[in-house]
Parts: sequence; C-alpha cells; structure tokens
Amino acid sequence: MFKKLVVLFSFAFMNACGADNVTNEQWRALDINNTVLLTLPHGKVVIELAPQFSPKHVEQFSALLKESFYDGTFFYRVLDGFVAQAGPKDGSDKDKSVSLLAMEGQFLTDKHWSFTRVQNNDLFAKNTGFKDGFALANDNSETAWLTHCPGTLAMARNNEENSASSHFYFVIGQAPRYLDKIMTIFGRVVYGMEHIQAIKRTSVVEGEYAVDSRKHTPIISMSLMADVPVNERIIIEVENTESTVFAQRLIKRRARDNEFFYKKPPPVLDVCQVPIKSRLIKAESK
Repeated sequence: MFKKLVVLFSFAFMNACGADNVTNEQWRALDINNTVLLTLPHGKVVIELAPQFSPKHVEQFSALLKESFYDGTFFYRVLDGFVAQAGPKDGSDKDKSVSLLAMEGQFLTDKHWSFTRVQNNDLFAKNTGFKDGFALANDNSETAWLTHCPGTLAMARNNEENSASSHFYFVIGQAPRYLDKIMTIFGRVVYGMEHIQAIKRTSVVEGEYAVDSRKHTPIISMSLMADVPVNERIIIEVENTESTVFAQRLIKRRARDNEFFYKKPPPVLDVCQVPIKSRLIKAESK
C-alpha cells in the first residue's frame, strides 16, 4: 500500500505542478472584478467567474450585472436534483434586448497547458481534473471543457447551438455531465451554496398543485463584487488547485485510508466528488 501511495503521489504531484510550476500556496485570492455577489431573500452567495475559459459569456454577463439587469427577476425553472434557472420573462422586451452568444462549450489548449489530474477514463472523458479551481475534462486533444459539477454556473439556451443570451442556471443536484460541451459553463459558487439549494422548487410530483409563480424565488440583487460598497463586500479565498497541498488531498481522498472504511471502495475519484475549499476573509459589515 505504501509503495502504491508513493506512486500515486508522484503522479498527482507531476500533473498538479509540472516541472516549472511548483507551488506550496494552498489558497488563492479571488479577483473582485470576476466575483459576483448574489443576494437572495434567504441569504447571500458568492460566485467566481471564469473569463479564462468562457470570455464572451463572462463579458456579456458582467455587462448585464452592471446594468442591474437581473435584479427583480426570478428562478422560474428549479428542478430538484438538477438545476435552478433564472432570467427575465421569456419573450419580454428585456429578454429580447440581449444579444445571442456563440457557444463556448470547449476551449483550446496547447502542449504547455497543464492541469491537476483527478481521473483517467471516466464515463464522459479520457481525463478529468482541475484548473484554476474549475472542474474540467479533455480527450488528449487540443481542446478541454468545464464539467457540470454541483455549484457550477452555466448559460441556458434554446435548441440552436448559438442561442444563449441572459438566462442562466446553477447545478443543484447530481452532476448532469451529459450537458458538458453543449452548454457554456462560465462560473461556480464559492460561498453560500446552501442558499442556492434552498431556492424554491418549481416542479411538483404528479397529483400536487402547480407552484404559483408568485412563490418563485426572486433575485434581490446581483452585482460584480467590485461594484458592491466596500462595507457590503464578502471576500473569499479559494483552494489553489495547482498547489502541492491539493495534490496530496487528492491522493488521500482517492485512497480512503481511514479506519471508517472497513471495506475499501475502489480507488476511483470522480472529479465532481472533490469539493474545492473556500475560506471567508472578510464578511459584510453589520
């Protein structure tokens, strides 16, 4: 077992750090220009955006936030175990005012591109891992894509490929990885996921009354953290997925080397079963 763990550690360490990128920094500060503060009736949520992977979506989303576009809109499609989707009323002038976006379901990589590997040959990809805190996958080609793990933020669309505009959703249940590459993920929740999970479900089981739209959860406000008054900002640091500390955590999580596991599960580690840690640096002033 000891030899096996050493081999696993060497493999994860090389993938996590590379020859020229060794770091022992466990935490990474978020850029307030790419961090969002979402205020719901029952709590506040902090979201990290991913312009390095989905630049056009982040650009348009950020511009809408600066216009307070989402304030007063609702989570109108919330399916238990699946997603919570929000945006303006379909077909409204507000809805039609937003430009359509080209799909950014995949992004280009090159021979110098690296990521912290988690698993080979899962059900949907040859490789999975993390880059900049975001779960991703690739097929040993020149492209990679973000994965639909719980807490990810993605843009909704119509049937047409390039038909996304302003409607977005959070993954709130089991990872719907079959949506990978055909939807654009552009962010992830780093604080307040319990408030996302508490959004009112809009679907009911057969035989129950439909949920009145007046009971749908509203967005009180949604802004870039840089545009929030300093005393109302929530400053978060997140786990650095390129660090040696994170690489070691992956090894331990895969090995399940704890006396609780009197029967050892297979040494399989799903990328969506690796929660990325966050820590609160500054809370809003009361």
